[in-house]
Amino acid sequence: MAYEKSVASTTTTLDPSVIKVLRNTYALLAMTLAFSAIMCGVAMAINAPYMGLWTLLPFFICLWMVEKNKNSSAGLIWVFALTGWMGFTLGPIISFYLATSGTEPVITALGGTALIFLACSGYVLVTRKELSFMGGFLMVGILMAFVAAIANFFLQIQGLALALSCIFLLISSGVIMWQTSAIIHGGERNYISATVTLYVMIYNVFTSLLHLLGMSND
Repeated sequence: MAYEKSVASTTTTLDPSVIKVLRNTYALLAMTLAFSAIMCGVAMAINAPYMGLWTLLPFFICLWMVEKNKNSSAGLIWVFALTGWMGFTLGPIISFYLATSGTEPVITALGGTALIFLACSGYVLVTRKELSFMGGFLMVGILMAFVAAIANFFLQIQGLALALSCIFLLISSGVIMWQTSAIIHGGERNYISATVTLYVMIYNVFTSLLHLLGMSND
């Protein structure tokens, strides 16, 4: 009986409000990824320098403005400001890997990122897993990894950098699943917040894969 109930719950049609949030989230996510790619191309074209930790200041300002305006149309402007900036800062990183390792790690990282996103979100959409219990663990984990990454920016420990890339890859994949589950089960009804979360995790997955592949080639 319990098994039949579980099967029935996973095959039930999604609520219209859930479908609306999913549709708006994925549509905005696609647009921000495209805009981010354009800004990345601009940075590469003008040979923009890598700015290190200074990239975090505009990031946090835009992130704060997104959160403040997420319930208004102004939130969309700040979403594109945030993702455009992140795309721009990705330009020098990709240029570095193209110059040192060629196109293979970049293309492989792009393909791997798409595969991981589709697998993580697809699994939750199909199984309808309720993953709210993962939220606290994932947030603490990504915060600790972020602090460790800032520390390693100064320490320059290659082994720690490798470990952090693996940790970011795993945690970001988990957050993609958690965020998708939150949309399905009513924990997230703001598509702007959902888009930003998914975008940042996709960015983390891509840069982590790129780092791991670049180190492998070295």
